Amino acid sequence: MITIGIAGGSGSGKSTFSKLVMENLHQERVACIKHDAYYKPLDHLSLEERAKVNFDHPSSLDTGQMIEDIMALKNGQAITVPEYDFSRHTRATESHLLEPPVVLIVEGILIFAEPELRGLFDIKVFIDADDDDRLMRRMLRDIHDRSRDVSSIVEQYCATVKPMHLEFVEPSKRWADIIVPGGGQNKVCLDLISRKLHMLVNREYPEQLHK
Repeated sequence: MITIGIAGGSGSGKSTFSKLVMENLHQERVACIKHDAYYKPLDHLSLEERAKVNFDHPSSLDTGQMIEDIMALKNGQAITVPEYDFSRHTRATESHLLEPPVVLIVEGILIFAEPELRGLFDIKVFIDADDDDRLMRRMLRDIHDRSRDVSSIVEQYCATVKPMHLEFVEPSKRWADIIVPGGGQNKVCLDLISRKLHMLVNREYPEQLHK
């Protein structure tokens, strides 16, 4: 299994870039899992208490479980991927089964800040974007997809998102093999990475060419 890690700050365009990579591969056996699906369950806290949790600190994530799951996929075993309910700030009751893919994309803001996790990636990509652009994208996403209001988004950004970005996310850029400037729609970088993945798939899984 070929693994590619796609990191970057919140709202940088990671999901957009991941989606475009998947489209360019034209492979049925391509999958993407997100680090934020592995946020720790917070059912023992009230909704008000959950909202105060620092979700941008590495301790908020069950990275150990993600590492175990990726290793299981590498060993040819299916895994159960958790899902997270961002409107309730806790794990959803739903999950989904994932069979080992040919190419696995792992996406998240902190995936390069964790040494054991970043060591699992064959290619490490960091999506770099302007701070103001990231904040605007985050606001649009949280309002439309996560039922958040503007004041809570700005409060969280100032209290945890920005400080944790400076402490953990931005320094982790040093571990990237490729830094993609300008957000998730950089066509030149997309083409370079897609070609590299095509080459690896063709070399390691030649039977996939005829499927």
